[in-house]
Amino acid sequence: MASPDDRPAPAPEHYFSADPSTPEARRTVTVRLRGREVALQTSSGVFSPRGLDRGTSVLLENVPDPAGRELLDLGCGWGPVALAMAAAAPGARVTAVDVNERSLALTRDNAAALGLGTVEALRPEDVDPQRRFGTIWSNPPIRIGKDALHELLLLWLPRLAPGGTAWLVVQKNLGADSLQKWLSGALGDGFAVARATTDKGFRVLRVERLP
Repeated sequence: MASPDDRPAPAPEHYFSADPSTPEARRTVTVRLRGREVALQTSSGVFSPRGLDRGTSVLLENVPDPAGRELLDLGCGWGPVALAMAAAAPGARVTAVDVNERSLALTRDNAAALGLGTVEALRPEDVDPQRRFGTIWSNPPIRIGKDALHELLLLWLPRLAPGGTAWLVVQKNLGADSLQKWLSGALGDGFAVARATTDKGFRVLRVERLP
């Protein structure tokens, strides 16, 4: 399967809008999620509609199983990260967050198709701000712009539980190293930020909330 990262990035409206204007056209794709091959639905108007993008693949190949009973997929798209989390931690609740209603519907349908009843797909404003997460996995939307990305990360990373860890995958040539440096300063002494690995042109960043 050709990687969607080999194509020009779609315009932000395609998957950063709450209600994409492009007609919905669902398709079935076969992808491998942490060693498990599954058939899932994608659609136009969401991120990476042709299949698993390279960044998400790198994330899923390089992170340990999630810890904790409350898990978060930040920017879920059609759900591959949330589904992988739920399969790896069947006793946990997985909250998949996205602003795109089409993405949320796909995530719900894909979770139901795989029998992963612990996945919930919600708009950001529908998640109780008092909830805390043991693990966050994210391929964050770098292309929304630096200011919006920083605002997004400062909203969600402080929702890690003490001792909780976030894993972020960021393309090296799209500012992964500068983002790591910024996170270290912006989050402050209560967090430890490090580069976990580099793979296929991507950095995987590890953000731990200290106990």
